[in-house]
Amino acid sequence: MSAHKLPRGDIAMRKIAILLLLCALAFTGCSSPSKKKKDAAAQTKKEATQQDATEPDFEAFLGRLRKAVQAHDAQTIASMMTSDFAYAMGSTPDQDRKGEGVFKYWDENGLWPELEGILSERFVKKDDFMVAPPQFANPAIDYDGYRAGMRRVGGSWKFVYFVNGTAG
Repeated sequence: MSAHKLPRGDIAMRKIAILLLLCALAFTGCSSPSKKKKDAAAQTKKEATQQDATEPDFEAFLGRLRKAVQAHDAQTIASMMTSDFAYAMGSTPDQDRKGEGVFKYWDENGLWPELEGILSERFVKKDDFMVAPPQFANPAIDYDGYRAGMRRVGGSWKFVYFVNGTAG
């Protein structure tokens, strides 16, 4: 038996085909810079989510509160608040407005849309509270706008404050 020889053109084509296959395999294993950026962004987001990880009962509480605020359901909202709920900052802590009168204050000052907006923000941990917007929890930012705070009271989440950062 004699060995079958391929014409030179066929050998060259096979070498090119093998080379292309090897290149394809090599490049599919490499991460492109944009893929690396996306992976890094996804990891950062995952870490932020874990860092700000809210417990399932907090998410459920926040979902109920958002629905109640959207419906202006004062009875449900009141059941989710602390009795000394803070709604207006005074010049001194003694002048802060707390407790009774919150719904009238929100109505008179048109604050329902502002409250909905703040409650739609991401909540992050600040001391013993979950607060929104996240800028309020960042000590590098001098945030003085509206903010909301929740905390555990007797094992249950409660809406503790919705105030503006400026006195008045």
